[in-house]
Amino acid sequence: MTEKEKNIIFFESKLNNFVEDLKKYVSTDTGEWTIKGFIDIYKNIYTISSDTKIVSKILEIHIFPEILRFAEEIGFKIVLAEHQNWYPDLTFVNKENEEIKFALDLKTTFRRNNNSAGFTLGSHGAYFKERDKDKNIQFPYNQYSGHYCLGIIYTRADFEDDLAETEIFNVNDLEEEYENQLDPIGERQVTKIENLKSITSVIKDFDFFAAAKWQIASDSRGSGNTANIGSIKNIDDLKSGNGVFSKLGEDWFDEYWINYGAVSMVKNGKTILVTNIWDFLEFKGRQDLFDKVGKGAKRRKK
Repeated sequence: MTEKEKNIIFFESKLNNFVEDLKKYVSTDTGEWTIKGFIDIYKNIYTISSDTKIVSKILEIHIFPEILRFAEEIGFKIVLAEHQNWYPDLTFVNKENEEIKFALDLKTTFRRNNNSAGFTLGSHGAYFKERDKDKNIQFPYNQYSGHYCLGIIYTRADFEDDLAETEIFNVNDLEEEYENQLDPIGERQVTKIENLKSITSVIKDFDFFAAAKWQIASDSRGSGNTANIGSIKNIDDLKSGNGVFSKLGEDWFDEYWINYGAVSMVKNGKTILVTNIWDFLEFKGRQDLFDKVGKGAKRRKK
């Protein structure tokens, strides 16, 4: 076993143990998010919207102290992406040997139904193809020992109307240092409640998982015409790392996505771009690997 393989096994093991504890950190005994809203100096609680961008950002802020603690425990420091659109969200750098680096993206999404969710897994463009360059990436891609996702899947609470998501509450169980009458704030009424648990959280029922990016990738783009790799959609398969390339291996994942939409082949008398794993394996003359294609692949065309 190589030193790199040992480092990967160590990091994966610690990361998987870490995510098992995150659910307890962010949710109550009943499964609700412990975040109830924003508070002002008058002890008013302003509930938040279940808009995915808002929820994702607050979730990231919520768990960030735990990520810092985790990195410290395993002997790594955290380097944040210098720019908002750079990859990855977090770089773990070993304190004793800075050549050992791991990329970690935080991915949050809500359940579409009981068993379906999905993410984008980063670009298959410049930095993915030119792996010794540092365009739009914190460190060149080939300097990372592994590329991982920390996935957070949740259920959005049902409200009768959108306004129910943005109420204002004054909470009895908070010590009051200011006189605070239950007067409207502008046109918005402040509601008195007994305790914080009385406020309905906008999200609940969390699933956390960690997986190498290649293990949960599909063979489809994640968002329209942008150069983003899509994940598989089944929640159980996401949590188990049972993606399209999980049996084929990381090398096939790399080669497929480096060449996605860039190579052509003749099929049924027509020239087509290769944009699914079946055509790519056929293009490479490896139909013998069809039975190793994992779950979530595009439907095979005869």
